[in-house]
Amino acid sequence: MNPEDFPTPDAEVETITPDTLKSRIDAGEDVTLLDARMESDYDEWHIDGETVESINVPYFEFLEDEIDDDVLARIPEDREVTVLCAKGGASEFVAGTLADRGYDVNHLEDGMNGWARIYERVEVTDYDGSGTLYQYQRPSSGCLGYLLVDGGEAAIVDPLRAFTDRYLADAEELGVDLQYALDTHIHADHISGVRNLDDDGVEGVIPAAAVDRGVTYADELTQAEDGDEFQVGDATIETIATPGHTTGMTSYLLDSSLLATGDGLFIESVARPDLEEGDDGAPDAARTLYESLQERVLTLPDETLIGGAHFSDSAVPADDGTYTAPIGDLVEEMNALTMDEDEFVELILSDMPPRPANYESIIATNLGQQEADDEEAFALELGPNNCAASQESLAGD
Repeated sequence: MNPEDFPTPDAEVETITPDTLKSRIDAGEDVTLLDARMESDYDEWHIDGETVESINVPYFEFLEDEIDDDVLARIPEDREVTVLCAKGGASEFVAGTLADRGYDVNHLEDGMNGWARIYERVEVTDYDGSGTLYQYQRPSSGCLGYLLVDGGEAAIVDPLRAFTDRYLADAEELGVDLQYALDTHIHADHISGVRNLDDDGVEGVIPAAAVDRGVTYADELTQAEDGDEFQVGDATIETIATPGHTTGMTSYLLDSSLLATGDGLFIESVARPDLEEGDDGAPDAARTLYESLQERVLTLPDETLIGGAHFSDSAVPADDGTYTAPIGDLVEEMNALTMDEDEFVELILSDMPPRPANYESIIATNLGQQEADDEEAFALELGPNNCAASQESLAGD
């Protein structure tokens, strides 16, 4: 049903912006959400938090003149309720309908689409390399990126196409020249922004090891080989091959202080190994991942920070608000990092979550084998990332 097709309730309701809602949740305020999307959409992806009460009642329950008493009984009358949907049309109707009946309600501007446009830049204060390091955070999908700034220059690791303009604006705000846009691998949960930034004069970099997957634009970008280095001011970015999640999975060591691991290792889990070769190839990929972790990642100094390309609801941020952690802490907290190879493979194959929504189309788009305009690309990547081997935290196990 299109937003313009909904009846217009008599009551006018206020809107709340996604940024304001996020601020309230971050501040620990009690928030009650009425999600009016279909149950299947809600189960796949919804706003959550320690102080968030989320109720799912599909919008069609409110289309009748006489709304079922059981439906109304599920909606609190003693506090403010924020109604949301996919794009904001159904939620405005539902909120107005409830306001007509005396409920204290508002509705989320642009719905979950608006929530997906929240993108925050947080300084990694524990980074002790040259310059300043920021982590980009997209709470709707858990996507993370890294902006390294030093000496009037900058590089972005794992940029998202949807925020191409944001990176350029941030570089201008910080007074730096954005030199490099580097991808850790062919992503399966979001559309990469490397090519778009390259079109805007930034040097796009992809792992050379990923080209054989069928990258159609490889000759147009710089291909990073294991051991290659990129200079940003006085900071050095070192390329480290870490296959396993994908054959081309590559990490970037940012001035010997933080390892941007892509989807190889997260602060709460390790990578899932099935998105490139499927279930049949997952065991071999898991063994490759084990070797990469043991030989290329865990051999770095304990104080080296790990920063993945994603975080999940079970991830606990550091004191600075970033999803980073020292290698030594992860080894202490995550048994998967100290298991032998057979135990490791058995663990990460045992309970993998559903594959990311639209992952085949997203991979094809990131390979350049399929086209998608900005609106189509944004729609493809809505939802959770599901790139880790488990939906539950493996840290503290």
